[in-house]
Amino acid sequence: MDTTVITPKLAGASARRILAASLVGTAVEFYDFYVYATAASLVFGPLFFSAASASTQLLAAYASFGIAFVARPIGALVFGHFGDRIGRKSTLVASLLLMGASTVLIGLLPTYASVGWAAPLLLCILRFGQGFGLGGEWGGAALLAVENAPPGYRARYGMAPQLGAPVGFIAANGLFLVLGMLLTPAEFLSWGWRVPFLFSAILVAVGLWVRLKITETPAFKAALAEAPPAAVPVVEVLRDYPRETICGTFAVVACFALFYLATAFALGYGTGTLHYDRRTFLALQLGAILFLAVGIVTAGIWSDRTNPRRVLMVGCALTIVAGLGLAPMLGSGSLLVIGLYLSLCLLIMGFVYGPLGAWLPGLFPARVRYTGASLAFNVGGILGGGIAPILAQALADRGGLPYVGVYLAIAALTSLVALASIGRR
Repeated sequence: MDTTVITPKLAGASARRILAASLVGTAVEFYDFYVYATAASLVFGPLFFSAASASTQLLAAYASFGIAFVARPIGALVFGHFGDRIGRKSTLVASLLLMGASTVLIGLLPTYASVGWAAPLLLCILRFGQGFGLGGEWGGAALLAVENAPPGYRARYGMAPQLGAPVGFIAANGLFLVLGMLLTPAEFLSWGWRVPFLFSAILVAVGLWVRLKITETPAFKAALAEAPPAAVPVVEVLRDYPRETICGTFAVVACFALFYLATAFALGYGTGTLHYDRRTFLALQLGAILFLAVGIVTAGIWSDRTNPRRVLMVGCALTIVAGLGLAPMLGSGSLLVIGLYLSLCLLIMGFVYGPLGAWLPGLFPARVRYTGASLAFNVGGILGGGIAPILAQALADRGGLPYVGVYLAIAALTSLVALASIGRR
């Protein structure tokens, strides 16, 4: 990443180190998350679940994927509590370790054919661990960036952790693509799918090395100097900032729904229902994900020149349009049209995701900011992302793609109303 687009010329090595810690750690966390999403779409159904049909197995795999979204708000409360009481740095290190360990252990699990019902149980427990760790990751990484931002650069600093999303996605799906090219389908199903999970250990080590070199944020130090930390931050958030919490939660629904429909659901639908080759579709998504990075950078710069809320609202309006175009484009039967649609969706995703790093933490004061931002982001993740692949697959099976498109448009409208409501405060 070219840090000149987000860093003032005089920021120096300290700013680069902070932005690297925010970006690298989040990239590792999202790599772990996307590895699971990809494996759930491709192999977890037949490997870990016993069912009468392939569609039911895929739904079960998507359901296990959704467990992490239930765990994320719990992780947000726990990590947010300690992040607001003892500091951002140590909390971020702990969240990275937890998710990394859960991911590596998934790569070592026995399958249903080996141990029966214990296989999906262990898979779900470790998936919960992934979500629990990620629940504390995004909020801390966003705070690490924006609480160190100089005047006029808050959104550009805040987009650093957001760029971890495309970086993690490219690493995860890129590795699956390479394995698909090197291994036969039988080898990939037998043991090849485990490699990306085990590879996470190396990425976690890199993330830890970067994060252990950073210092605490000035905003947290200033908050401690003014008053003792909140005894129970979540109580203060819910008591004093209910409007911010509710509107912040619903404002992130659009970004989660759009992303997981354009990645996890599209991959499962493209390879399962449309019968495209797995490697071909992964390559298509790898090309499309580059547009997410473009959207995040563009939205970050635009947000600093106007304001993050305005950019988010524009992104929500565009997401409604993307929902209306889902059925005719994703179901077109043309890889070119499908690739164009996925690229468009992920470009728009940059506008409903990129400014969140600056906007959402800004709703809360520094003393409870970790808890407030993390809670809103991760509860919104349940509403927008946790149920998205499951509900979309069920809608596609029963009513076809037009119903999936309507679902995406409703999710975007929900976020648009939330953003408009907080603006009338």
